[in-house]
Amino acid sequence: MKRYLPQHYENDSFFDALDSLFKPVFFDETKEMRTDIKETDEGYQLDIEMPGFKKSELGVSLENGYLTVSGTKHVEEKQDKKEKYLRKERSESFQRSYYVGDEVSEKDVKAKYEDGVLYLTVPKSKPKQIQSHSINIE
Repeated sequence: MKRYLPQHYENDSFFDALDSLFKPVFFDETKEMRTDIKETDEGYQLDIEMPGFKKSELGVSLENGYLTVSGTKHVEEKQDKKEKYLRKERSESFQRSYYVGDEVSEKDVKAKYEDGVLYLTVPKSKPKQIQSHSINIE
């Protein structure tokens, strides 16, 4: 938890105790962007959980064979000086990459966001055709 608190709270045993109580619930990194991947005849379907995000807060990019999905959510800060937050967890940023191969292009990937789930369809790479040529013998 020390990495989430302002500098003046870092050596406080109260916050160390809070860390042990709440970190497994709130900061379990294995549960961020849970993804189901299934194979179809045409390609692969990735179903990525992105609850609470708007479509405009999501990004999908393809570079060097890696499909990268990101989400960034910013919550406007209130300017109320009377409130003293011990922890703020409303702003979030996630990113995860999936290797899909060098043969896939951006135009091949289809994306749809519905009910907190990002659905991506990625076609299978077509096997390269080995061309044979006859060589004339002189």
